[in-house]
Amino acid sequence: MTPRLLHLMRHGAPEGAGRLLGRTDAAATAEGITSCADQVEGLEVNAIVSSDLLRARASAEAAASALGRPATIDPRWRELDFGAWDGLPATAVDADALGRFWRDPDANPPPGGERWSTLVARVSEALAALPDGPVLIVTHAGAMRAAMAVLCGMDQRALWAIDLPYAALLTLRVWPGDPPSAQIVALRP
Repeated sequence: MTPRLLHLMRHGAPEGAGRLLGRTDAAATAEGITSCADQVEGLEVNAIVSSDLLRARASAEAAASALGRPATIDPRWRELDFGAWDGLPATAVDADALGRFWRDPDANPPPGGERWSTLVARVSEALAALPDGPVLIVTHAGAMRAAMAVLCGMDQRALWAIDLPYAALLTLRVWPGDPPSAQIVALRP
C-alpha cells in the first residue's frame, strides 16, 4: 500500500472575520486570497478540490492559478452549518450554549444547525471520492477537523486543540484501506 499526500488548506480570511461562518457565504479578503496563493507555492498536486462557498472558491481559484491546475467544486467540503448562530459573532450567542457546543458538538448542535456527525459523514464521503495522487483541498476549519477525525481517528478534544488559522496548510500522509489512516506531516500556519 502506497501512501499519498493530502493537503488541506483553510480558505483565506473572510470579510467579517470573527463571526460563526458556516453556510454564510462571505467573500474572502484580497489579502486572504493572496495568502492562500502564497501558501501553495511549490506544492505538487494532481488535483485541487474546493468547497462551493465563495471564500473557499476564491482561495482555490488563486491556488489553482499559482499551481497551473484547475479547481473542481465539491459542496461536501462546506463548513458546519451553524443554524441560528450562522453569521453571528460568538459574543452574540449564549455563552453556556456555545460552551456546550464546543464540548460536544454532536450532542449540542446549534439551534437548527448541523450535528458534528453529519459533517464527519459528508467529509468522509468526499474523502472517498478524491482522485488518486496528491490532492489539495481548499475548505474550512470544521471540515479540516472532520477529515482529521476520519483519517487520524482524533477525538474532539484533540481536534479543537489544533489551531487552524486562515490560509493554514495541513499536509497528511494517507494510507489507503477501509478505513484509511493518516499521519500529520506538516502544518504551516
